[in-house]
Amino acid sequence: MKIIPFDHTWPYEVQMGDIYVDECPYCGAYSVLTHMKQATLKRARDGIKTRLNLPCCRSTMVILEADDDYFWADEPLRKA
Repeated sequence: MKIIPFDHTWPYEVQMGDIYVDECPYCGAYSVLTHMKQATLKRARDGIKTRLNLPCCRSTMVILEADDDYFWADEPLRKA
């Protein structure tokens, strides 16, 4: 598999079973509670491609994999 560059990552947090992103990479909204379930996060951690629909702006992030801190997406999410 091709190495995913760091600018394709976005941090997330799990708090009391809920999955948050501190800031939306698309619209800039803060403290976004996602609709992602723990089972879906586990699939992403297992390397299964997952779609995350962000409720703030209805954009979709395609997650190629996830680790304990970051989603690794199929597109650049950070500005260089």
